[in-house]
Amino acid sequence: MAACTVSQQQTSWGMDGPAAPAGTARVTDAVDGLEVGHRLMGAGEYELALRAYYRAAAEQGISVDVLSAVGSANLRLGRLGQSEQMLRRALEEDETFVPALNNLGVVLAEQNRWAEAQHYFRNAFAFDSGRSDAIRENLRLAIANSERTSYAEPEASAFALVRRGTGQYRLLATP
Repeated sequence: MAACTVSQQQTSWGMDGPAAPAGTARVTDAVDGLEVGHRLMGAGEYELALRAYYRAAAEQGISVDVLSAVGSANLRLGRLGQSEQMLRRALEEDETFVPALNNLGVVLAEQNRWAEAQHYFRNAFAFDSGRSDAIRENLRLAIANSERTSYAEPEASAFALVRRGTGQYRLLATP
């Protein structure tokens, strides 16, 4: 019985893999990873979108677009800590990048950090010149929630202090 052999080829990123079958066209221009990621996000495939964004980072380098996209995918996956970290890194690259400002506001709002979220929504709204209804609504919600007091109203006491004799008091439940 003869054994099959697969020739190995060194890829451009240093990983070994099997050679493509003879006659296979060499692909030099692939679809942009950011574009693929955006389409996958639109389809609700957030984990796949995150992989596409990582591919874009490997191909294009780390940019504000890539960092913001990774942060947005992590937000949709519920990974708020990772999302916040990526979005803050994006804003270090460009503090006027509206998608990163808005999405960082969303992350902070999800954590009930309304005052900080309001700050980022306000900046996103300003840099967007008020064109986005979604950012306007996010800002409105953040303002409303940050104005609410964090203390609950005191509950009506269900007890009464009653004097019993000289210098004696008792706490009794009231009906």
